[in-house]
Formats: sequence, C-alpha cells, structure tokens
Amino acid sequence: MHLHTGTHAVQQLLGMQVNMDTIFTTWLTALIVFLVVFAASRGKKLVPTGVQNCVEILVEGLLSQFEKNVGPKYRQVVPALLTLFLFILTANQLGLLPTEHLTASPTSDINTTLGLALAVTLLIHVLFIANQGVGKWIKHFFEPFPVFVFINLVEEISRPVTLAMRLFGNILAGEILLELLYALCPWLIPIIWIAFSVFVGCVQAYIFTTLSSVYLKHSL
Repeated sequence: MHLHTGTHAVQQLLGMQVNMDTIFTTWLTALIVFLVVFAASRGKKLVPTGVQNCVEILVEGLLSQFEKNVGPKYRQVVPALLTLFLFILTANQLGLLPTEHLTASPTSDINTTLGLALAVTLLIHVLFIANQGVGKWIKHFFEPFPVFVFINLVEEISRPVTLAMRLFGNILAGEILLELLYALCPWLIPIIWIAFSVFVGCVQAYIFTTLSSVYLKHSL
C-alpha cells in the first residue's frame, strides 16, 4: 500500500520547492486558534461559561507553570508561549483524519517544527541581549571556563534540533500508525488510536512549550 502520510503536495515557488499542504494547514491552524481565542474573549463574563471557561482554565494552568519555570519575569514571554502552545495543540490534531494531504498536521512536516524551534531559539537570544546586554550574552558562551565554548556552542545548535525532531517524530509516527490501522480495520481500532493521538498531541504541545519556557529562564 502507498502511505500518504509523510508525502507532500510540492510546487515550485520563487525557485523553491514548497509543501503546499503544509502551507494550507498552517494557515488553517492559525485561523482556528484566532477564532477560538476571539470567541473566548468576546463578551467576557465574570462567571465564565462555554469557550471562555475552557480557554481560561487552559491559560490559568499554563500561566502557573510558566511562572514556576521562568521566574518573576515570566510575563515577558507569556504572549509568545501561549501562542506557541495553542498553535501546536491545534496543529497536532489536524492530521487525525486519514485523508490524503488536505488534513495532514503541519507539525508532521519537519519544516514547521524546525521553524518553531528556530523561532524559540531566536527569542532566547534576543531576550538575553535585551535583559542582560551584549557583553553578558557573549560571556555566557565561555562560562564556566573558556574551554567550554565548544560545548556551549554544540548545546545551542542541538537545542532547536532536538525540540524540532521530538515534536516532528511523535506526530508523524502517530499519523502513519493511524493510516495503517485505518487500512487494516477501518472501524474500531482507528477510533481508539484517534483518542490516544489526541492525548499525545496535547502532551507534545505541552512538552514543547514547557521546554521552551525552561530555556527562556536563563535569558530573563
């Protein structure tokens, strides 16, 4: 059998090969997140109900975790971390229907996960310079001893790679298994696996965001 998961609808754009299905699902994810947050923040009530209640529970739980991980300056990174979590959480669920290309999760594409990891890495260094200055930023590569510069540089390079590969590998593997199970037994097993995949998608979004918050602590 031919697996559709992991293959992409590729087109040439400005001399580059672009995965159009990933572009589509990325924008779809962003739209869903925007609509959910808009619905939750419109006509807010003192005693929340419905979507507002769900989003507030989620946000309050995350804020508590961010404060523990980042420290007293955690509010500097709250908008970025919340956006990151909601985007990844939504993106991880789009590929649960075994359809060709259209609903593949954008996070099952290494380009998406690596882009997110590089964005986090860039934020780490920008906030480090903003909070502690260029001199301290350069100095931290040579701490605790100058010879450690090589180890520190390897760590900086490996950090976005491990962040990206962890998320990409888990989501891609889940979608491949879902497609195989759907082909073997299209009724019972896929339903069970979809429920498990929803849980895995939530956990992976939490892990990616939590690790990002831990990395950001040193910058603040």
